[in-house]
Amino acid sequence: MSVYIVIFIAASLISAFSQILLKIAARQQYRSWIFEYLNIRVICAYIIFFLATLLTVYCYKVVPLSIGAMLEASGYVFVTVLGRIILKENISKRKLMGMALVICGVIIVAV
Repeated sequence: MSVYIVIFIAASLISAFSQILLKIAARQQYRSWIFEYLNIRVICAYIIFFLATLLTVYCYKVVPLSIGAMLEASGYVFVTVLGRIILKENISKRKLMGMALVICGVIIVAV
């Protein structure tokens, strides 16, 4: 089951990258509303998100639903950290406390 947990967390990380890609696309101005949805960043982000979802569904064959929910919460940590690194977003103390709780939960579940 530990291999599936690693794949599950990797899928969560892949999903976080797609969310960052969507945030980058949302910051730009477009000529028309249709170009907001039909551009390379948005299309790639949804393809990546779809692949991450397939990995997650594959892992749910072995990983119990209760453990999967906690592992999926690691995505909040990944999005926050990637947002800080790539988008230069600030991380508040409240977010740090929340991320620490998520990390503790993932460690408890993984062990």
